[in-house]
Amino acid sequence: MTNNLVVLIGPTGVGKTDLSLRLAEEFHTHIISADSRQLYGYLKIGTAAPTAEQLNRVPHHLVGTLQLTDYYSAAQYEAEVIQLLDSLFQKKDTVILTGGSMMYIDAVCKGIDDIPTVDMETRELLLQRYENEGLDRLCAELKLLDPEYYSIVDLKNHKRVIHALEICYMTGKTYTSFRTQKKKERPFHILKIGLTREREELYNRINQRVDSMIKDGLLEEAKAVYPYRHLNSLNTVGYKELFKYFDGEWELSFAIEKMKQNSRIYSRKQMTWFKRDSDIKWFHPTQEKEIFAYLRKMIK
Repeated sequence: MTNNLVVLIGPTGVGKTDLSLRLAEEFHTHIISADSRQLYGYLKIGTAAPTAEQLNRVPHHLVGTLQLTDYYSAAQYEAEVIQLLDSLFQKKDTVILTGGSMMYIDAVCKGIDDIPTVDMETRELLLQRYENEGLDRLCAELKLLDPEYYSIVDLKNHKRVIHALEICYMTGKTYTSFRTQKKKERPFHILKIGLTREREELYNRINQRVDSMIKDGLLEEAKAVYPYRHLNSLNTVGYKELFKYFDGEWELSFAIEKMKQNSRIYSRKQMTWFKRDSDIKWFHPTQEKEIFAYLRKMIK
């Protein structure tokens, strides 16, 4: 029998967790998280990480495995998951990968381009320029050095703008020239299931989930990691808003509303990304019977 990777994806709050557990139980298999923030310990409530009861129901991988201070990339995730799948497929013919981190899912399904590692000198130079000159100046420079990437990058995401300029500086070539997006062949069959809801329905769920997180102790969790707020691992919806509350910049009620708003914005970005992938078969989360029937038919 062929090895099968069932990839269950969709926007934040759509209902992936419950379905992934039932799928794993149905196929007597394991779940690999594709959530870039669930990898970090100490962020259980704010990342909606699997509960102790859920972890007992089904074996999970790549949940709470990193320290907040650890550097981690989509390329590292790709290597780790491919190695993990080699091991799991020796015992199981089907494995579930689930989450909403778009680049992590693409890293496993398609592979990451071999982009050069940036040296510390170049990294520090660009960070210094960002602090001294601001993002607009760097965007203008990217437009000159790599107009093709400039036309598609999120110009408000300083990390992506800076990284593209780092590659331009280091190599003398455009960042675009390294983004071949050549799909890697995988030694397993990939089946992608997408979950979607009407926008109003999804937004209501997101708002309710934020309220539940606050009730479950998100303030205390955020307070415990507040000393590490400068780390990339905490540049995350839910924490960065509460940090502004702790800093006295925002009222708590305003911070909570911003959490809801930013979560809704993120869900739209996720759907825009996922909708470009024609391999995804879309369902409403209540169509569980149809999802199971589809998988039984498609699994090789």
